[in-house]
Amino acid sequence: MSSLQTQSYSSDNPLNQPPSWKIKLLYDGECPLCMREVNFLIKRDAGRGLVAFVDIAADDYNPQVNGGVDYETAMGRIHAVLPEGTLVKNVEVFRRVYETLGMGWVYAATKLPIVGAIANFLYGIWADLRLSLTGRPSLATIVQQRSSQKVECNTQNRCGLTDGE
Repeated sequence: MSSLQTQSYSSDNPLNQPPSWKIKLLYDGECPLCMREVNFLIKRDAGRGLVAFVDIAADDYNPQVNGGVDYETAMGRIHAVLPEGTLVKNVEVFRRVYETLGMGWVYAATKLPIVGAIANFLYGIWADLRLSLTGRPSLATIVQQRSSQKVECNTQNRCGLTDGE
């Protein structure tokens, strides 16, 4: 799945201007359930650019411009980056994204300490099971396969599909 356009903010920005987005959501573009949520959020953003969507499964995913969150870490739990570089994860990501898009009421109850703790606990179970629930291999297998593919690409000085060459 191709990555969606995103704007990055880093210290090497020559104009040192803050980004136009309010939160950068790191998502797994190979997860059908994740994509359902991302597509819903894209529609709610309605081209305003309030949320930058970054596909961690894209070949060009760069942890350095995404809060230092590497692929394996991002696959384990949902993460987001705020414009000043602060990282958020777990249910707080959903709460902040929904607030940014004017739907904060959906996750408002998770601001309460007990409700938030329960929500994070349940999200942790979901995050641990999402790969198997969507028919995908384990996280360790996915990371190993991704690493092998990158090594293969690097040793051949090219990446892409071949016609049996």
